[in-house]
Amino acid sequence: MGNYSTGQGELFIKNTATEILKVQENIRLSKDLLKTWQKRLHSHQAQLFSNLETAPRQGSFFNPEKIDPINHFNPMKLTPLPLSFWRWPSSPHKGPAVYLVMDRPTYLDKPILLYIGETINADKRWKGEHDCKEYLSAYNEALTAVNLSSQLSIRFWTDVPKATKARRKLEQQLIQLWLPPFNKETRSRWATPFTADIT
Repeated sequence: MGNYSTGQGELFIKNTATEILKVQENIRLSKDLLKTWQKRLHSHQAQLFSNLETAPRQGSFFNPEKIDPINHFNPMKLTPLPLSFWRWPSSPHKGPAVYLVMDRPTYLDKPILLYIGETINADKRWKGEHDCKEYLSAYNEALTAVNLSSQLSIRFWTDVPKATKARRKLEQQLIQLWLPPFNKETRSRWATPFTADIT
């Protein structure tokens, strides 16, 4: 009897994780796909930006003198800094903060808020490893590959609670309102196409 296995190909191709990642890297995100993704995010957040521009400053029901920090918080009132600010000899912000990463696509009438975080040390948090940095790098590379410009910035809100628990509660309230796509709590909602979520 002959050997029937000679000359036959393998039924299952053995792909290593590295080979799969190389294939994924070669799949380019189209300009239309990226703009559609940005527009979906913009459609939610633009209304929030518009409301901040037109709404009267209203006090809390229980304390008319106290302004509601969530619904009256306007990211555009914060000073935009380049994402490389942490390389400066001296940081413009120190201590507790809530920080926001934004982009301003030129074809949209409002910016898009990509990430909200909190820190006890505004001058140190962005140094070193950070999940959001990977998303921003992939996002920027994808835009550059299809000739879409980005105007990325980071803004720090330093008038926040010093107590970590209270600051994290504020961060979570802002995340639930703005739904930034690079926060782990909201990634699945926007189907973020820039980095595989392997966690």
